[in-house]
Amino acid sequence: MMRAYSFLTVLLWSSVFHGIHMMPSQRRTNKYSHSERITRLSENDGKTLHRTKRGWMWNQFFLLEEYTGPDTQYVGKLHTDQDKGDGNLKYILTGDGAGSLFIIDENTGDIHAAKKLDREEKSLYVLRAKAIDRKSGRQVEPESEFIIKIHDINDNEPKFTKDLYTASIPEMSGVGTSVIQVTATDADDANYGNSAKVVYSILQGQPYFSVDPETGIIKTALPDMSRENREQYQVVIQAKDMGGQMGGLSGTTTVNITLTDVNDNPPRFPQSTYQFSSPESAPPGTPLGRIKANDPDLGENAEIEYSISNGDGSDVFDIVTDKDTQEGIITVKKQLDFEKKILYTLRVEATNTHLDPRFLQLGPFKDTALVKISVEDIDEPPVFSRSSYLIEVDEDAKEGSIIGQVVAQDPDITKNTIKYSVDRHTDLDRIFNIYSGNGSLFISKPLDREETPWHNITVIATEINNPKQSSQIPVFIRILDINDHAPEFAKYYETFVCENAKAGQLIQTVSAVDKDEPPRGHKFFFELVPEFAVHPNFSIIDNKEKYQLYQLFNHE
Repeated sequence: MMRAYSFLTVLLWSSVFHGIHMMPSQRRTNKYSHSERITRLSENDGKTLHRTKRGWMWNQFFLLEEYTGPDTQYVGKLHTDQDKGDGNLKYILTGDGAGSLFIIDENTGDIHAAKKLDREEKSLYVLRAKAIDRKSGRQVEPESEFIIKIHDINDNEPKFTKDLYTASIPEMSGVGTSVIQVTATDADDANYGNSAKVVYSILQGQPYFSVDPETGIIKTALPDMSRENREQYQVVIQAKDMGGQMGGLSGTTTVNITLTDVNDNPPRFPQSTYQFSSPESAPPGTPLGRIKANDPDLGENAEIEYSISNGDGSDVFDIVTDKDTQEGIITVKKQLDFEKKILYTLRVEATNTHLDPRFLQLGPFKDTALVKISVEDIDEPPVFSRSSYLIEVDEDAKEGSIIGQVVAQDPDITKNTIKYSVDRHTDLDRIFNIYSGNGSLFISKPLDREETPWHNITVIATEINNPKQSSQIPVFIRILDINDHAPEFAKYYETFVCENAKAGQLIQTVSAVDKDEPPRGHKFFFELVPEFAVHPNFSIIDNKEKYQLYQLFNHE
């Protein structure tokens, strides 16, 4: 008896399950009672089955989500053997969605879905059923629980975790280099058919990129993509359910891919020759101009160092690198002179400072250019042939006598005419003058060595065409002595001698001085004045000493 009942229960569930799947449009499930089915089974196999009377009978119910038919979707029917069909019983439904999602005809036990159901919101509902006697208000059967399962349909398209992805990859990457992985999920039941089986494909971005259909990993599809040719790419990826089959739903996302820079380009000068000029007066350190080699790379990959590799001006000029602008600044290193050299040629080299070993075969990562620098002549002041002059002149030189000459010339290539003059602040008495045309100095007033033995004057040389250009030079004039002064006794002498002085006895020593300047010391000659010289009692002799003192002797 129990074995027969168990068999009937399994058969009933199986029958209902297959019925739903084979006839999805069928609204009502099988409503036979256990006893009727048992009776039918007995008739089929020729055996009579007996069991104790059972009260409740209903099916496990299945519904398709998102039902859009004109009528409410029929769920199933509750029934008890206690129902005689006379209306004395009332069916009551409680539990998940009872009264709102699911409504029951309290007289017949028919259950309908009042609204569309979404499996992705809730896939299973647990309800409880009661059968109550209207007259007594008592349950005629114990409360029983049943389940309504929502069958999935493919009503959800795949959704990516982001609407927009951003990624980057170094330029020059090889084919198959992974860029980024995108992920899409499908809210449909992954255990029911292929509704949630997602396949990825690329809609935009070929032939540069590809996507793995199963993993969603985006990879490079072309080798050696150059950032300098194109930096930004927009790739559109589609995720389609149903395993990508026709009729599947799909969603898309956008991936913005940026190629990052590598040092794959050497610097290049835009021209082979540069020309600059500099006035010859430019002091060391003066910038003359800038040159720039172009490097399409970015950041440190484009950093350049400039240097002078050779040229006849490598020791006269220098080049420094401006780190902010990546330019080379040509500067003066040594003083220039137009009259010595008017044109210099340099070979300048621009070299990348950060090399990538992977791309050395694309090098060399440097370039050269010629820099020609012309020196401009400036109007320089006259230049004297000496740094100073020393002139010696006798003090008895006549007025108008030429005592010497200063010489200056214009160092410029134009060789402007020069005129000479004496700075009167250095010759207030106007003792000297100069011929403006040739620089010859001459005497304007008498000279007196004893009064002024030296004269220090300044001579000015000025360009006639440009009076602002002038030079000065000191001239030291030494007045040479001549013997134009008589000797003088050093002092007044008054000599006394005793009358008994012996002959030859020294009675006085006298000395003399001379205002003139002796070349080796003065040599004086002494003698007695004529009126005294005839007197035989005295004589004078030279003692031949340095100071040329003379002694007076008594010869009495």
